Amino acid sequence: MKILVTGAAGFIGFHLTLALLARGDVVVGIDNLNNFYDPLLKQLRLEEIAKHPKSSNFDFKKEDIADRDFMSKFFTEHKFDVVVNLAAQAGVRYSIENPQAYVDSNLVGFANILEGCRHSKVKHLVYASSSSVYGMNLKKTL
Repeated sequence: MKILVTGAAGFIGFHLTLALLARGDVVVGIDNLNNFYDPLLKQLRLEEIAKHPKSSNFDFKKEDIADRDFMSKFFTEHKFDVVVNLAAQAGVRYSIENPQAYVDSNLVGFANILEGCRHSKVKHLVYASSSSVYGMNLKKTL
């Protein structure tokens, strides 16, 4: 199968990519490598993937899923069987400082993924939101 993994340089995306490669799938990874988490760590993960025995089945693109034009062309060029969307802006406190980063990645980016899947007839979409959990906080911050 040909599988798109967004957030491929993140912790979960990295481990998923390794598992998919070990299974024999073709994986296309995309990540914007932003600096919310250490970009060096993300780069080291990509280097580990490059050492995988089936690394020739992996193609990485440093891009942002919020880029509508890129994503539209990307889905047109590739025919994915499955899309796993793990790309998201994490960090609850950071959402107060930079809400636009959340809108861009978690809303606009996800809409671009949905549209790409719809127009290219992707068979399966797996979506995992950010690792942040919102709600149930009884402490008032405003």
